[in-house]
Amino acid sequence: MPELIVKQAHTLGLPKARQIAQDWIAQAQADWGMACECRPGLLEDEILFSRSGAKGSLLVRAESFELRAQLGFLLGSFQKQIEAQIRGNLQALLDQHSGQA
Repeated sequence: MPELIVKQAHTLGLPKARQIAQDWIAQAQADWGMACECRPGLLEDEILFSRSGAKGSLLVRAESFELRAQLGFLLGSFQKQIEAQIRGNLQALLDQHSGQA
């Protein structure tokens, strides 16, 4: 199975990162049909996600996001496009939230 790894640093802190993660969950569920489960932690949250052909996790930290996904055979052939879409969506969420006080 092809593996996708997306790391994104930020300086927003954990409370703001958690807000962004909730927006990401809503987007993943609505746009991609992902089933998501959030496991909150003291220093980081882990979001597990899955759908037919893809599964993985998003680690939400005070200084970064780290997404790891395993893609099935069909989605694996679109790995670069999927990675670009994920990076773009995450950056858009970061940009949206970084302007808020």
